[in-house]
Amino acid sequence: MIAGVGCAIVPIIRLLLKTSMEEFRFGRLDGQPAKIRNVPIAVTPEGFWCCPSQAVLQKSMKNQNQHARPKGGASPSVSKASSVQRTPTISLEKRTHSTPTRSRTNSDEQVLPPADDAVPDQPKVSPVPDKRHNKQHKISVGFGQLHTSDLKVMLYGREGVAVKMIVHKNILAENSTFFADKLSRQSPVSCIEVSDCEDVEIFVETVGLMYCKDVKQRLIKQAVARVLRILKVAESLGFPTCIMSCLNYLEAVPWVGDEEENVVSSIRQLHCENYGVSPLLKRVASDLTNPPSDTLAHIIELVLKSSDDRGRREMKSLVLKLLKENNIWTNGSLDSCVVTFYSSCRNCLESLSNLFRQASEPEFYEQSSDSKEVIFRQITLEADNLLWLAEILADRNAADELTSIWASQGELAKLHCRIPVMHRHLISCVTARLFVAVGKGEALPSKETRQLLLDVWLQPLMDDYNWLQHGCRWFDRKVVEEGIGQTILTLPLEDQQSILLTWLGRFLKVGDSCPNLQRAFEVWWRRTFVRPYTDQQACSSSQSRRS
Repeated sequence: MIAGVGCAIVPIIRLLLKTSMEEFRFGRLDGQPAKIRNVPIAVTPEGFWCCPSQAVLQKSMKNQNQHARPKGGASPSVSKASSVQRTPTISLEKRTHSTPTRSRTNSDEQVLPPADDAVPDQPKVSPVPDKRHNKQHKISVGFGQLHTSDLKVMLYGREGVAVKMIVHKNILAENSTFFADKLSRQSPVSCIEVSDCEDVEIFVETVGLMYCKDVKQRLIKQAVARVLRILKVAESLGFPTCIMSCLNYLEAVPWVGDEEENVVSSIRQLHCENYGVSPLLKRVASDLTNPPSDTLAHIIELVLKSSDDRGRREMKSLVLKLLKENNIWTNGSLDSCVVTFYSSCRNCLESLSNLFRQASEPEFYEQSSDSKEVIFRQITLEADNLLWLAEILADRNAADELTSIWASQGELAKLHCRIPVMHRHLISCVTARLFVAVGKGEALPSKETRQLLLDVWLQPLMDDYNWLQHGCRWFDRKVVEEGIGQTILTLPLEDQQSILLTWLGRFLKVGDSCPNLQRAFEVWWRRTFVRPYTDQQACSSSQSRRS
């Protein structure tokens, strides 16, 4: 453990803890009052008195420079021998219950500029800043029994921070290969310099951890980001005890938000593989070399067979979002995943066909309301499952086969009109989703399949269109109408004409109760009536130029 500092420093520390950064006045040797100001000293959670953070240090130095800047008008002469002493303050950082007298920190004195630097007769002209205010800010840190220390480590960081650490050779050599190598190069060594240190605060704290018997205990309640900083410095110093303690801490503590990526990145950057990082990485990576297709199939089966409406709805939304965000179908796993989804699609279709047959029989309506409600509920459930699978396949550009399968469901389409619209409308949602997939190029079925899809399912979709507009909050009619129109326009012109004329007759009767295909109608009109004339004019012009 880190030993306390000398008895002389204890009253000062107690005074610091009792004060709230107040200003005091003490008599100087020359009888004039000396003003004591605040200067930040950071206290780490381990109780080490160490250098302040960069942000606090810069703010303190800026305030000191502003205070030392001469004001306009005559200024009293100040002796160069006089100095301004400052009362240390404690930064508001988390800390454990540890004795704050385990090390010592002293801030170098800063001398006020002499009166000659000021310009008393020209108060509007800013004086030239004294270069002495830009010198390095030096801090002294002591560990262990200071009277037995035999080594000084000068740590030079960025932003003009210099830290002198008063330490012990045997402690550093036993715990750090970096310091052991430095000490073995020449003897005796009284001072070691470390220049251009990236993280002065954590460097000092890591050296202080060399004096602790239980490093892991010191890391408790630390933030993950801070432990990663300690781990980085510990590795650069060759401090294996600290490295293992950091890894044990990271293996046990939860990771929140971006901490997971930061931890994994830091662990994979460790240069030595002897620290046993595999238990840590097992939290985010499995030993399996192939994607867990069986696990995905099991998840899909659980979701499709769920008996709770809310749970099924929420998990469908979650799984769909995860599949859209992360392309898991890589490294040859596309075929196995597609097989899984199509197997579920066929099961849903088979179940729907049987349910539609039962609900279409004459004696079905003679059954009790509860019996009929069970059948209708199953129809709604299976149709919703099929719609979810169609969304997944269309989003992965793998809905070609499903479009072909759906276009061949002639029996299901004939029975469609015998089921109440409130229970069958999700069937039309499946049709609409496949039209959108074809219209957006997400599915590329053959011409025969596209023709059959329109012949079999466009009329049932029109029958349910009014319900879809008013009964489904998530139904986007503009997207669906664009998909239907684009699907029609992929057919030969004669087939376009047949379908659009049939639509026109229905649209003129029911208006908004059927899809609005005016954009597709305009394209067909130009292809039928305008393009022949334009092509004829172009051909005539070409022949006249040749002649």
